[in-house]
Amino acid sequence: MNQVHPRSCPLCEATCGLAITTEGDQVVSIVGDERDPLSRGYLCPKGVALADLHHDPDRLRRPMIREGQAWRESDWEEALALVANRLSSLRRDHGANAVGIVQGNPSVHNLGLLLYAPLLLGALDTESRFSATSLDQLPHMLAALHMFGNPYLLPVPDIDRTDLLIVLGGNPLVSNGSLMTAPDIRNRLRAISGRGGKVVVIDPRRTETAARADQHLFIRPGTDAALLLALCHVMFTESLVSAGRLASHTAGLVELRQATASWSAERAATVTGIAAEQIRQLARDLAGTRRAVLYGRLGVCTQEFGGLSAWLCYAVNALAGHLDEEGGLMFSSPAVDLLPLAKRLGLDGSYATRRSRVSHHPEFGGEWPMSALAEEIETPGQGQIRGLITMASNPVLSVPNGRRVERALRSLDFLVAIDPHLNETTRLAHVILPPTSALERPHYDLVFNTLAVRNSAKFSPALFPRQEDQRHDWEICLELWARLGGVTRRLGKAALHRLGPEGLLDLLLRAGPRGLRRGRHGLSLRKLRESPHGLDLGPLESRLPERLGRDQGGQPRKLQLAPPVFLADLPRLAAHADAARPAPLVMIGRRDLRSNNSWMHNSERLVKGPDRCTLLMNPDDAAARGLSTGSRATARTTVGAIDLPVEVTADIMRGVVSIPHGWGHARAGARLRVAAAHPGASMNDITDDSKVDPLSGTAILTGLPVEVVAAEP
Repeated sequence: MNQVHPRSCPLCEATCGLAITTEGDQVVSIVGDERDPLSRGYLCPKGVALADLHHDPDRLRRPMIREGQAWRESDWEEALALVANRLSSLRRDHGANAVGIVQGNPSVHNLGLLLYAPLLLGALDTESRFSATSLDQLPHMLAALHMFGNPYLLPVPDIDRTDLLIVLGGNPLVSNGSLMTAPDIRNRLRAISGRGGKVVVIDPRRTETAARADQHLFIRPGTDAALLLALCHVMFTESLVSAGRLASHTAGLVELRQATASWSAERAATVTGIAAEQIRQLARDLAGTRRAVLYGRLGVCTQEFGGLSAWLCYAVNALAGHLDEEGGLMFSSPAVDLLPLAKRLGLDGSYATRRSRVSHHPEFGGEWPMSALAEEIETPGQGQIRGLITMASNPVLSVPNGRRVERALRSLDFLVAIDPHLNETTRLAHVILPPTSALERPHYDLVFNTLAVRNSAKFSPALFPRQEDQRHDWEICLELWARLGGVTRRLGKAALHRLGPEGLLDLLLRAGPRGLRRGRHGLSLRKLRESPHGLDLGPLESRLPERLGRDQGGQPRKLQLAPPVFLADLPRLAAHADAARPAPLVMIGRRDLRSNNSWMHNSERLVKGPDRCTLLMNPDDAAARGLSTGSRATARTTVGAIDLPVEVTADIMRGVVSIPHGWGHARAGARLRVAAAHPGASMNDITDDSKVDPLSGTAILTGLPVEVVAAEP
């Protein structure tokens, strides 16, 4: 008998509502849930493919142990004992930092991992920690730390009420929002025009979002900071600055004015390629529109001046009077407040308290940049990584200089992967511990509710029970935590297992701002279960200055417009701008609506159709190299070369090529049959792991010089 289950999609930041029809242990269909308060029936192709990922015949369900080049299944006791023993011996013989851990971005879509992985991290007590943060949003978190006092206090555009949306380096029609949980973005953008508003996109490519915007401006990759400084300059010189009700709670206005004094629109025009008058008009429109917001995303972060750019995105909104105001850049009011939770877990933010062993990169939040992973494995000495845990991560494809990462992983004494597939990275592991699928575990969006454009809360119970010979990833973390400790931990394991993610979630909901303090009307897990489609908790609200909290002296914290760490980096930008000689070609990435992470390429419905792993090139650049659509080209940098088909289009500016992320499935030893039939090429085989934003440690994935020639037959 068919049953319909409302649920949230865990595959990207949009968290769309699903209506999943099942018959027995099979998924019959997946459609959008029209009663979901956030997505309102919208669903992208990834959500439908959730069935493919669950029923994937390549998905592992029992532990795998590698002996030489051969794999064999094992039971959980043998595999967990082997992992605990090997990790313990490495830590005993070489110190705690000899064991590292890498966490991929699917971790933040996973309630159990978010709540129980910190136990394993605490048991390892290692400084050798890495995550996808430094390949993505780290600059925004760095700006939040220094401006608002907490790296998790990230503002989002109040897109449902704005009349002017300026998108810088983002493509929300494909991402469904990023650091902006906004499902059904197409209709949300259409609504801006419907109420007489305007959407402007600034990007080196006429993206899917730009094609539907009211205005698109090309910008040279990696020059966003110069544009943002000029916007500040125009607002100061034309008396457009409006601190508004936050004036008495703001510090650094004078310092910011001084820092931007030399960045005229004319100077920025020579750097960015955007005309000076267009820059001035952007500033006037932003400051002169009552409900307006500038939203900067991935292209802002993954570049040489990502730290400066993220800071200036927030500063520009503050100067225009749009920070924490309706229709501007606002803060959510989630049912579970991550700020006090992060503080209890010791995750409330650190920056540059120590430097990495080899290249002296700054730590952020206790993590090293992902770009340092290979060198920390390869370089001998105290603290060299000899054992590694990868958790929902595929660094061979996702980390710069993937071929070097692969060589480094092969050299490890021990590699264990918590992952459901034998993929490009896990094929190098000694043990694979496969967790249950997303449909076999409960779901609640702890992280993305804090980034949503409208407040809501929704709990999804497990759709299918896990089998006796399966383990949830939180159970794996809990078991390793206990085995790496003593008797006390083994006793504590039983209590924590009984509580589980659902019990912890209930405690967090009751302790949250919408919980017990609201009496019988407060939220609890029971109340969410009674509303399976989710609860609408209302539009975004002004949260400052209260949300800023207090400083170490107990005084109310002020919004910091000009943190010294960013001011100190401005001379580097100025020197670069004055000396820069643009390379003939530079490379940027791109994302596809049917793709997010590399493991989604093992779904036939997500990879079928025209080849999407292509090199986009402007017609003039292609003609100069004798290339045309359909021909194959070699893209080469200082670290390697890849071959891929060319797609000639005027939608990309001259001097720029674009290659998508997450492909490269031709490596021997992986067991991903669908992906292997659509291998593509890995952009990260030609990105340089030595190139990072020195301020933040974020990998430079945008604006790297590249040579493109016709591929040899």
